[in-house]
Amino acid sequence: MLPYANRVTKGDDYQAIVRRGVRVGARGITVSVREREQHDTPTRFGFIVSKRVGVAVVRNRIRRRLKAVSRELLPEIGPGFDVVYRVHPEAAELGFDDLRERARFGSLRGVRRIAAPSDADLRASKSGR
Repeated sequence: MLPYANRVTKGDDYQAIVRRGVRVGARGITVSVREREQHDTPTRFGFIVSKRVGVAVVRNRIRRRLKAVSRELLPEIGPGFDVVYRVHPEAAELGFDDLRERARFGSLRGVRRIAAPSDADLRASKSGR
């Protein structure tokens, strides 16, 4: 299980990450990534699995699988990020390997988007703005 300090626990935090973070979608899952103000703090993960996904057994199985994927990703992502997985109903039909692949893809792509300057930022810096 993830240590308590590495979990998003407050509703306001979830809301800020989902609304202001970089969003990456894959079939069955949407990943929102946001950079934390203090870059040396541990990366935190949050999970949104609504009742539309299925009964409690299905929702908890998906959440457990995403926690395992999060532990695997922690060294690759590094410190200073918040990651929230929003699970859609079609994810209930995915196997562990498919879910891992989609969560990994979304998480790493979101982190890369934050870390790499956008094309607009590059054009603005070249024009001296």
